[in-house]
Amino acid sequence: MRAIIFDFFGTLTDPAAEAHRRASFAGTAAALGIPPAVFWAAMAGSFPERVVGRHGGTRQTLLTIARRCGVEPTPDQLDAAVTAQLSGAERVRPPRPGALDLLDRLRAEGWRLGLISDCSSELVEAWPTTPYASRMDAAVFSWEEGYRKPDLRLYVTAAQRLGVAAGDCWFVGDGGSREHDGARRTGMRPVLVTNAAWPEAATLRTDPDPYRPGSVIDDLAELPAVVAPG
Repeated sequence: MRAIIFDFFGTLTDPAAEAHRRASFAGTAAALGIPPAVFWAAMAGSFPERVVGRHGGTRQTLLTIARRCGVEPTPDQLDAAVTAQLSGAERVRPPRPGALDLLDRLRAEGWRLGLISDCSSELVEAWPTTPYASRMDAAVFSWEEGYRKPDLRLYVTAAQRLGVAAGDCWFVGDGGSREHDGARRTGMRPVLVTNAAWPEAATLRTDPDPYRPGSVIDDLAELPAVVAPG
């Protein structure tokens, strides 16, 4: 085994931050002049489209969603909405306690590190400035690729960018988007992070993976013992 590929939200990020996702859209709704509940419903309903890049970047996406809500924003409103949206997105991606130190440790041990994330434009646009980017040898985003987990092409692409065979990769995630089954079918070894200390986070996974890997940990801090050779 030569590489470890991580899911992002709820795996490398703080699981507790998932509870702020709805509130993170409030500033955007205000900037656009859309009632928060209406804007949230439109954004939640459009996730399958947004996550594969169907509406383009954040600015174009917000314009599309505003029009769906019956609002034609001015350029200034749209500028303010983009700023609010990107700021709100930061609230749901703070690192899990200890995650950055863990990534540094794994790289020091010689592991190639990768990422596969089902995400919309906000993460991709901000990625170079995040503390995760410099710690990853390859990052694969559904928004850029045009398809989402468990599409096998995402896993194959991640392995290729890491320069390793899929069978030489661990895949670590909290179980949304049927991600472990996709990893298994690609030949990777999946590890489930249950986030047992954050039971509320599981309620936000609307498409849990019916496949349960043989390797299960409650917290990311337990990962080194799982991937250790021998």
